[in-house]
Amino acid sequence: MTYFQGINKIQFEGKGSDNPLAFKHYDPKQVVLGKTMEEHLRFAVAYWHTFNANGTDPFGVGTMVRGWDSYDGLDRSKARVEANFEFMEKLDMPYYCFHDVDIAPEGATLQETNKNLDVIVAMLKDNMKTSGRKLLWNTVNMFSNPRYVHGAGTTPNAEVYAYAAAQLKKGLEVGKELGAENYVFWGGREGYETLLNTDMGFELDNLARLYHMAIAYAKEIGFDAQFLIEPKPKEPTKHQYDFDAATTIAFLQKYGLKDHFKLNLEANHATLAGHTFEHEIRTAAINGMLGSLDANQGDLLLGWDTDEFPTDLYSTTLTMYEVLKAGGIGRGGVNFDAKVRRGSFEAEDLFLAHIAGMDSFAWGLKAAAKLIEEKTLDSIVEDRYASFKTGIGAEIVSGKATLASLEQYALQNNPIVNKSGRQERIRLMLSEVIFSV
Repeated sequence: MTYFQGINKIQFEGKGSDNPLAFKHYDPKQVVLGKTMEEHLRFAVAYWHTFNANGTDPFGVGTMVRGWDSYDGLDRSKARVEANFEFMEKLDMPYYCFHDVDIAPEGATLQETNKNLDVIVAMLKDNMKTSGRKLLWNTVNMFSNPRYVHGAGTTPNAEVYAYAAAQLKKGLEVGKELGAENYVFWGGREGYETLLNTDMGFELDNLARLYHMAIAYAKEIGFDAQFLIEPKPKEPTKHQYDFDAATTIAFLQKYGLKDHFKLNLEANHATLAGHTFEHEIRTAAINGMLGSLDANQGDLLLGWDTDEFPTDLYSTTLTMYEVLKAGGIGRGGVNFDAKVRRGSFEAEDLFLAHIAGMDSFAWGLKAAAKLIEEKTLDSIVEDRYASFKTGIGAEIVSGKATLASLEQYALQNNPIVNKSGRQERIRLMLSEVIFSV
């Protein structure tokens, strides 16, 4: 069955095209800094937003018109599999990703849930084989079901913890079966609402225990995917333990987990944490922890995770600049953890939204490459820290300086002359580069 009738394979037509169902910037085979765009970006479809979301919000029922919604239960899940691979084929999208409950419905028991998963996983595997599409990452949803009202790995209920461990075990098995290149841990409710009834230290210890169990089991079954943790500061809990990149890295260091994980960073989560996306990427990169990206953007006028498709060219440029400077995202990719707006309810809107996101990242990639090739920002940064290249600055960097030697230098009362940071000029330079590619 065809779920997207009237839509042909999306082609690259270039900046001069006025065809809304065509790429203007994303040419998968175009070489940028020695790699194709496809290799740099490794785009992925988010199963949950693209095939499961129906437009429901706190004030209204769903609005989306989807061909697969005429089915129920496992039949609907099977229809979504067909739609997923048709969608990927028409967008020439190389990867997809999912939570367990995205692809198959939960049953009345864990046994029934696993049986449902087995049916759909077999179908996914067959479609991957015939289409050549791959699984960027999978994960398990340990936040939606009421059993996880107080968390999963950080729950105060040992029965819930045991169920979460069983669900995680199955998720790792599914990842291995489908050849997932990564496996993501997102602690949707791993946090607290109030410290008045929370043993934070115990909860963090238990969360680390669960991660160590996952490492051990993945090794036992030969699942060699890169493990990723996705930081988020709040929502649904008031304060989540993986608040941002720095907090998550500190947790991993404390519990001896740093060598086993990298970070899956999301733009909208960075915003909620009071950071920019590029800040989170650089924090991960300088700690050797950059793993993969959830591509979206938030609405700065709204205080929650709106998961809009990324169209801010300044953000995509600076995102790709940080990625390129870090040497790329390795086994990770650019996953569109984004949903069309409630008013964009037609099936065609799914394509238009992904084209917008893919073109925006391709545009950002080209602009970032130009910034690097022309050393636009490198020269500014190098000049700003030039005082540490010679004299007393070089002694500081080399480790030769002491408090006493620096005091002796300061007592010479040499004039201190600071230089302007020229932020406004730099921002204009950035604009000039973005709109020149």
